[in-house]
Amino acid sequence: MVSIQMIPVSSSNVESIGYDETTQTLRIRFLNGSEYDYKNVPNVEFDALKNAPSVGSYLNHNIKDAYPFEKIG
Repeated sequence: MVSIQMIPVSSSNVESIGYDETTQTLRIRFLNGSEYDYKNVPNVEFDALKNAPSVGSYLNHNIKDAYPFEKIG
């Protein structure tokens, strides 16, 4: 598993997010402790998520159904 530095976010569902530019992997850690890696996510998408007024809403509308993912924790 790739080591990704996580950034805490203010969200009712998401605890923190992180991104690895080399592998284009977006990691999402939810408040319930589960973690998911989304693959082939462009850096611009991570920046938009990081700066979104609602991280959870952006995740649901722009990431979840658009990129392959795997549960890692």
